[in-house]
Amino acid sequence: MIEFDFSPADAFIDSHVGSGLFLRAHAAHRALLEGTGAGSEWLGWRRILQDPNDALLEEITSVSREIRERADVLICIGIGGSYLGAKAIISALSPYFSSEPDGEEGVHAAPRVIFAGHHLSGSYLQELLDSLEGKSVFANVISKSGSTLEPAIAFRIIRKWMEDRFDDCSRRIIVTTDPDGGSLRELAQTNDYRTFDIPADIGGRFSALTPAGLFPVAVAGFDIRSLFYGSVAMMTELLSPEDNPAVAYAMSRYALHESGYTAEILSVFEPKLGGLGSWWQQLFAESEGKDLKGLFPTTCTYSGDLHSLGQYLQSGRRNLIETFLMIDSDRPSIEVPDENGSLDGLDFVAGKSIKSIAHAAFLGTTRAHLSGGVPVHIITMDGLTEENLGRLIYFFEHAVSVGGYLLGINPFDQPGVDAYKSEMLRVLGAQGDS
Repeated sequence: MIEFDFSPADAFIDSHVGSGLFLRAHAAHRALLEGTGAGSEWLGWRRILQDPNDALLEEITSVSREIRERADVLICIGIGGSYLGAKAIISALSPYFSSEPDGEEGVHAAPRVIFAGHHLSGSYLQELLDSLEGKSVFANVISKSGSTLEPAIAFRIIRKWMEDRFDDCSRRIIVTTDPDGGSLRELAQTNDYRTFDIPADIGGRFSALTPAGLFPVAVAGFDIRSLFYGSVAMMTELLSPEDNPAVAYAMSRYALHESGYTAEILSVFEPKLGGLGSWWQQLFAESEGKDLKGLFPTTCTYSGDLHSLGQYLQSGRRNLIETFLMIDSDRPSIEVPDENGSLDGLDFVAGKSIKSIAHAAFLGTTRAHLSGGVPVHIITMDGLTEENLGRLIYFFEHAVSVGGYLLGINPFDQPGVDAYKSEMLRVLGAQGDS
């Protein structure tokens, strides 16, 4: 279950902005559902939920089961939406410190899922390869075209390393790519790699519930069916524009945008949600950052960032809004021990759980930021589960689509990303301009 409270931000919205906004938001919501808005050819992320492919979920589970039995490591090679969704889900669900047995006779530890191809650090790749010596390695390269520079380079290097070490290398490489064409599809056919399809009508940042996200999550050992059907359930609940939290979130963000706010911070108190923040950041940045519009999305992890960015948030320029993503779990939490003659002055927290102290920090932070002039939204999950993460993913995807239509932009293209690629290739001489 997920609860939403956007009302604390209402007091910061200029009165003139609300005129007609409700009707406009309803129209944007209808445009999304009916496929009549800009970029409607990219609504496959909704269509796969409307007609779930259980056979595909079973196939992903079956292949992941084989890899879990054979691999020490799965390397996921991709950038942007090709890896952020999987990384977010795996980070949120994984324990901080694994208790998996390793090296015991007759016992195979679950494979580690490691990401590559999401930057251009040669040191990272070299140290990654050095760490893999003697291990059973599989790789999943994720790219629609196969020609995106960062993952393509990483795949070349990792593929060569694997070919030099494994006689069954073609069985160890799984390709997730466009169903109909592209260099990666051709390479997979030539080398007899197993493949999964990213539907042609789904952009990278909306691909977390395609094999691009589901396969690594399944290899990591998590329930992709609960994840997927959590999104299905949320989509169904958001069909009506009435009492619709995704529409309400889009309306509040748009109204604050029109009231002069320029940036939104997604703040979490649970470090496991940091990866989800990175996924959210890409989703909103690429969807809304066009035509000199959109809120600049960034993230904070508390309470640590309160000791670095807290001063600015409290007293800096008043152009920020803040969305808290919280977990209200009933899991037991460690308690602060009592100390006789304590010198740290913290006897007042003795016997209290870390959970209750973190909740007090959350309440104190929201109250301080509100009083300091920061509009606040609050989203609360009742636990970190596959179902809740599936629900949250769809909620944000629906909200950013409605918000894009309110801004009068196409929320499904990303022309600015293509601009950097063109300039980079020109510098490298790929276009004959060295």
